[in-house]
Amino acid sequence: MADNSPWLCLAELGRIYGISAFHCGRILENHGWRDRRGRPTPAALEAGAASSVGPHGQGRHVFWSRSLCTELLNSNGYTPISRSLQVEQWTQLLEALQLGSPSISATADQMAEEMPNELVEDVNHQLKVRGCSYRVPPHHNSAKRRVATG
Repeated sequence: MADNSPWLCLAELGRIYGISAFHCGRILENHGWRDRRGRPTPAALEAGAASSVGPHGQGRHVFWSRSLCTELLNSNGYTPISRSLQVEQWTQLLEALQLGSPSISATADQMAEEMPNELVEDVNHQLKVRGCSYRVPPHHNSAKRRVATG
């Protein structure tokens, strides 16, 4: 996604397939790679499917192997969504947020922080084409990713 890192959080993994982090976690749990508390199981760690950052390998930050987890999702019938669909979905969401709604508490800026950096330019172009004044500022959400090696 953002930088083709070999390690992803659940939200980034789900974004590839257009599913939520919760749904992704449920799939990993059903496969025996994630326990009910959201931690990787010994099987996941042994397979190299997960990396837990913190003391004794059970930190608060868990990252999942892009290659192994996408293989699992693909084998369960999930298919990655296209870049053009991602751009369209982000454009529609941000346009709607910019217009505002009393039932939505998130701002366009808050949601834009979650957008993969590689989509920013295309989404901003689509917003401009649609006549929407909102623009996503460039950001580096991949900088949040810290994976311990070893």
